[in-house]
Amino acid sequence: MALKQALFLQLFFLLSACGSAEQEYIWKEKEVTVSAYNSTPAQTDRRPDIGAWGDTLKPGAKVVAVSRDLIELGLDYDTQVKIKGLDGIYRVRDKTHGRWRNTIDVYMGLDVARAKEWGRKRVKIKYRIKKDTIPNTN
Repeated sequence: MALKQALFLQLFFLLSACGSAEQEYIWKEKEVTVSAYNSTPAQTDRRPDIGAWGDTLKPGAKVVAVSRDLIELGLDYDTQVKIKGLDGIYRVRDKTHGRWRNTIDVYMGLDVARAKEWGRKRVKIKYRIKKDTIPNTN
């Protein structure tokens, strides 16, 4: 009986901790220009499989590159991102060239045809940030 109670208490505290951690985050929404890119030297540089933060990008990974102005809004390294029209949750693991603004590039591995098919479009995204890190935009 004591073992059951101990297990119940451990499970209760574990689930409570998970719930409170989730409450520390919110999903913000923003409309951005979304394009796609591939890990080819023609589209990136001589190390096309390495992201701006040093991550190795592998085909099939749900990764996005963000413009620097979006980093200032909270889309920093490893931020979770949902993109309208694409399934799943992506992670910020790369940056676009400094000339781009309000832009996200979706990593599509070596599938150049898929990236071209996606093209460039204005899309709503949602990104997950901690409540206490919301920048003041006034």
